[in-house]
Amino acid sequence: MAHMSPAVNLVWATLTVMFESFLVYHLWSFDHFKCLRWNHGPYSGAFKRVMTYSYLTSIPLIAIYAVGFSIIKYSYGFTVIPGMGITPTPYELWSDSARSAILPLYLCFSVAWGLEIVTHLEELCFWLFLIHSGSAKQDWFRSLYFKTWAVGSVVAVICMPLVTGLTREDPYKCEAYTFLAGSLGSLSLTIWFLPILWTFPTFLESLKQANVDESTIVRLTKFHELNCIRIFFRFLFTVPFVILGIDGVRPHQHINDKMFPTDLLGMIAGIGCVVSSGITLVIFFPRSIKGEMANREAARERRRFHQSNMFGEYPMTVQRGDQHVSAYQLPPYKAADLSRSIQKLEIEEIEDEDIPKYGPCEVSPSLGLQPNRRTKDGDVELGNVFTLTDAALSRHNTTLRKSNVNHIVHNWRSPLEIGEPPRWYR
Repeated sequence: MAHMSPAVNLVWATLTVMFESFLVYHLWSFDHFKCLRWNHGPYSGAFKRVMTYSYLTSIPLIAIYAVGFSIIKYSYGFTVIPGMGITPTPYELWSDSARSAILPLYLCFSVAWGLEIVTHLEELCFWLFLIHSGSAKQDWFRSLYFKTWAVGSVVAVICMPLVTGLTREDPYKCEAYTFLAGSLGSLSLTIWFLPILWTFPTFLESLKQANVDESTIVRLTKFHELNCIRIFFRFLFTVPFVILGIDGVRPHQHINDKMFPTDLLGMIAGIGCVVSSGITLVIFFPRSIKGEMANREAARERRRFHQSNMFGEYPMTVQRGDQHVSAYQLPPYKAADLSRSIQKLEIEEIEDEDIPKYGPCEVSPSLGLQPNRRTKDGDVELGNVFTLTDAALSRHNTTLRKSNVNHIVHNWRSPLEIGEPPRWYR
């Protein structure tokens, strides 16, 4: 943004710093930054690491770019140039230290834009795979869409800094070609998203007909609405840069020479960039308000329990002679009435063809009792009694295998949490 006014850089810097603050707050509320660990959760493979760190790296790079240019532009302000009037001080009048910072700041922006394309391309390829998967057994990591994302990501990460480096002799041309290359790539991905938004309601109807869990339908519907809003702001982000880039590479410029349209397009692009990135953050790391409220209530109960023990209201041990006997009585565990929930079948009533012929490693596990266990947040989740019988579980698994709904749909949480299908589902 070497030729834009200081106000545009200030808008970008303010928005990006505010978004950085929101990102820290959101990730802390999400899982106290546990999602940033190298090994976290059942899907912490190479794919999740690339997506997580590429997205989270692009945001600070954009903030560095915006804040750096804002400091430089406000340090030199405006200059009166004969024949042009009052304009932002051109880079030719900057000090050597300020001019030497132009290329590193442009490289930060181009690398961040390349990482943004990685994120957008993954979402495009993933939704295309999910909508057009004709079989429930198709694997995302072995599909053509995944290979397209992998190749496109490498091209984007290499080409964006390469364009900036090859045009570094002229900062104005460097900025114009960087804007043009990044905006054309992002705009093409945004346009490709429109058919997905158009066909997604039909896809949701097909899931309803396939008796997919209602909570999954609700999550996908929410993500569809967020994607519609995000696509609108992506257009606000890419179209202004396309206009500025095309006009900047021409010999005779008609827009970049005028302060008002240049500043207006730059501010609109900044708003579109930050808002679309914020929606991406919400989609990648979706918070569960219900779960957070339950965790806070459990933590409050633990603190209350420890405080009561400290004041001696509930002594844990009582000394009797040489023995220590517990005086705290745990509440009785109320198990469900299994006689009402488990269906009793005689052996003669089950035909041979009703029993699936699976190997011991391919049958899905069926547990009658789930013990108490500690969650990743340190809370204790009480045990539960499963009421699904083996016969019902076998029929459920057989129905899933015959369905055309991909296994990812049934466990959908986030585009980052994509794993291979379970053995019994293949």
